[in-house]
Amino acid sequence: MRLAVGTCGWQYGHWRGVLYPPGLPQSRWLERYSEMFGALEVDATFYRLPSTEVVAGWARRTPADMRIALKASRYLTHIRRLRSPEEPVARMMRVFAPLGPKLAAVLVQLPPDLTVDVPGLEATLRAFPPGVHVAVEPRHESWWIDDVRSTLERHGAALCLADRDGPLGPTWRTASWGYVRLHGRSGPGGPGYADRDLRRWAGCLERLFPGDEEVLAFFNNDPAGCAVRDALTFRGLGASSIAP
Repeated sequence: MRLAVGTCGWQYGHWRGVLYPPGLPQSRWLERYSEMFGALEVDATFYRLPSTEVVAGWARRTPADMRIALKASRYLTHIRRLRSPEEPVARMMRVFAPLGPKLAAVLVQLPPDLTVDVPGLEATLRAFPPGVHVAVEPRHESWWIDDVRSTLERHGAALCLADRDGPLGPTWRTASWGYVRLHGRSGPGGPGYADRDLRRWAGCLERLFPGDEEVLAFFNNDPAGCAVRDALTFRGLGASSIAP
């Protein structure tokens, strides 16, 4: 397993003193982030698609081996709700094109009230160009059925393994690569993770991906800089397979 670790987003003001030195201008935060992590999930693309010039800037300001995942537009997932996905997907891919080989995956996060829609999932995955890695994060229990699993497998799409409050989905491996999002847990010690929980997740991924497969792991528990600390801990567990 080649585990590339990062966080969901990088522009958090409360990360000053955690990841960003107090005097570092915000215009240099992405460069600083890239010194620490080899993968990044950009969530801002969910709310509004940026210009191709902005995306080209992300490509220019990050190292050649940076792995960048982009969250699919809510127009596709929350407004269209996977209906007629061809135009929204084509528009996204035009915007994302400047990333070139740095585009590691597109995350399609579904609304929590969207019940299972296998035809919509099939049409959405078919709309993406060949070779684009797509991860799907369903958030309604009705999606945990064999037809969904087989549809993901047929398209080489990864089921996003998501750790969050509430019912957890299955740990299916549906592709030759993997995607995991660690949202943090509520309760004592939250939203940060205890070392034992991070080790349990590392062990789960190693069992699912025992070869040379790439697995993208992103921490989304940004309050108090927990995502930064947990991502660094996760990366430093000592496994030789974990990439910088």
